[in-house]
Amino acid sequence: MFKLKEHATDPKTEILAGITTFLTMVYIVIVNPIILSDAGVPFDQVFLATIIAAVAGTLWMALFANYPIAIAPGMGLNAYFTYSVVGAHDDISYLVAFSAVFVAGIVFILLSLTPLRKKLIEAIPQNLKHGITAGIGLFIAFIGLRLTGLIQSHPTNLVQLGDLHSTSALLALTGLAVTLILMVLNVHGALFIGMIVTGLIAYFTGQLSFQDGLVALPHLPEGLIVANPLTAFADVFQYGLYAVVFSFLLVTIFDTTGTMIGVAQQAGLMKGNTLPRARQALLADSIATTIGAMFGTSPTSAYIESSAGVSAGGRTGLTTLTVSILFIASAFFGPLVSAVSGISAITAPALIIVGSLMMGSISQIKWDQLDEAFPAFLIILSMPLTSSIATGIALGFISYPLLKVVKGQWKQVHPLVYVFAVLFFYQLAFLPH
Repeated sequence: MFKLKEHATDPKTEILAGITTFLTMVYIVIVNPIILSDAGVPFDQVFLATIIAAVAGTLWMALFANYPIAIAPGMGLNAYFTYSVVGAHDDISYLVAFSAVFVAGIVFILLSLTPLRKKLIEAIPQNLKHGITAGIGLFIAFIGLRLTGLIQSHPTNLVQLGDLHSTSALLALTGLAVTLILMVLNVHGALFIGMIVTGLIAYFTGQLSFQDGLVALPHLPEGLIVANPLTAFADVFQYGLYAVVFSFLLVTIFDTTGTMIGVAQQAGLMKGNTLPRARQALLADSIATTIGAMFGTSPTSAYIESSAGVSAGGRTGLTTLTVSILFIASAFFGPLVSAVSGISAITAPALIIVGSLMMGSISQIKWDQLDEAFPAFLIILSMPLTSSIATGIALGFISYPLLKVVKGQWKQVHPLVYVFAVLFFYQLAFLPH
């Protein structure tokens, strides 16, 4: 089924690769509920929804695409859901926001079945893509610093250095140091191991306790969040969440496609410049996003942490089947994860480091060309300062074609970019945000 001989691998190697991938990305089952709980979503709901979405997407990837690429709710999109969609609008509850995620998932499924997906990816300038990734990274790192009190509000300058003598700040700095050392030493699962070490320190210093035990049967306090697709589409129309759906869609497509190509190249699975079974692979992400929204989590994405499993020898879907099984097993450790999530300093180092890794895209921007660099700079700067990924994307898409027109290079801009620019301008100028 997985064509192990054809890919020059064996079951033992694939299973070990799956364990490696799982350890590098399992932090998401802790971090995702923490972020979405700020939007009012019950912790147990997000915890299990995160696992359901990860299992759905990763299993599809294993059984239908036969790739060692794991799927789970994406970092950055969860922050956008919480702070830019729900947090910035008094009339939009997390229930309505999940409708937007569901609709984005349905649209993504349709795009994955048509050539439109490829045209959309090709239409967006590379520098804007890099700017979006870097901006999200900076936003995530900012959230991590703020949650632990390493930075705090300032009456005139917005932010300032926090109290470094507080227990939260000291624990976060210790966890950050431990995790960075592990990553520099190329230890697989460094983010997860760093959380374990930080959690142990918190436990022995009396900051962490397990009053509800360590294991329990998984449950969904609110059942299905999105039970009626028609209601979901009606919510999007009623609240004018078109820009939200588009932002979810745009970031997911870029992030997933880029990650899949990168991991496939590392594994030697590319055929020239094409990705075999690309449709099945993209469907894994779009289906996971749709199912995840139904149960209560933000959009999913292919995880670059899958490269750790590839480095360990993973080449087929047996790797991702192993990841899926381990995610299912993790569903029974809700009380443990709930206790850990109550101490933001345990998970904040992961946010800061993931943010720094995403900031790596900044090196790919053509800084010597102002008409290319400034729109990307606007995206990177505005995402953390406005607490809105959508606003950053909008400013980039508006400024890019304007500068190209002024430079007399308007023909180099894809027509779709002009369409997006007009839509984003209308959204910023005339719609509430």
